Amino acid sequence: MTHRKLSRWQRVGIAVVAFASVWMVKGGAVSAADEAAVKRGEYVFTAAGCGSCHTDASNGGKPLAGGRALETPFGTFFSPNITPDPQFGIGRWSDADFRAALREGIGLDGVHLFPVFPFTSFTGMTDRDLADLHAYLAAQPPVPQANKPHEAKPPFGWRLLMVFWRSLFFTEGPLQPVPEKSEEWNRGNYLVNAVAHCGECHSPRNMLGALKEREAFSGNIGGPDHQNAPNITPDPETGIGTWSNEDIVHLLKTGETAEFDAVSSGMREVVRGTAQLTDADRRAIAVYLKSLPPIRSDKPR
Repeated sequence: MTHRKLSRWQRVGIAVVAFASVWMVKGGAVSAADEAAVKRGEYVFTAAGCGSCHTDASNGGKPLAGGRALETPFGTFFSPNITPDPQFGIGRWSDADFRAALREGIGLDGVHLFPVFPFTSFTGMTDRDLADLHAYLAAQPPVPQANKPHEAKPPFGWRLLMVFWRSLFFTEGPLQPVPEKSEEWNRGNYLVNAVAHCGECHSPRNMLGALKEREAFSGNIGGPDHQNAPNITPDPETGIGTWSNEDIVHLLKTGETAEFDAVSSGMREVVRGTAQLTDADRRAIAVYLKSLPPIRSDKPR
């Protein structure tokens, strides 16, 4: 068999085709990886309920563009724009910037974030979930909408005071698994305390706005937007002690309580997210909540 010597231009053509093929394969792999991260990030986004806080839905605001007012005993705070807009949103944020905000409570240029943004819970999230959540947000449409300044009461609007507040009430994560507990319990612990940050609403706070750890999940009267969150510890009289795991799973899926009532106010927004979780994750949440020490509460249901 004879071999014909290729011309210079034929060799160049073959090289170009080979390079293009390699580039396309690598590009396709990167694209697939990005799409997988976005898909995982969407699940984290849903579980965390980010959309309800960062969308001013009652005033026709665009998704994730911020501006929703949150009334607290310390003043009114407005959620920021978390679309990938480079000027007003988080379009210029790197993965490290995003992780610092959720893990450390530190924004761009070293700005201390107020705990009305629940970084005190999000700090428990894994690096992968944080990166995936950032990937999902980066894939959303940018909205060039400026953020509204907070209307905090003095001295609660002084960011310098956050240095002292953090030294008293903040422990940086991530949340570590408890070896002697089951995988299901640990998953529930992670979802409840880090991602879905249930304690931020269902726990009372002290005069400085920090959660009362010893009364965690025992209910909160007059919380954000003047809403009351019930006791979700397994106390049989004032909590959910008479509820089964299936009752909790049913509520997280449908919004219907064990007493055949429907959840109201802010919990409706929460259920929009938990309804999209897997059955396994909803059950993990139930298993964790039923394992909590029961706390009798005199707060109204």
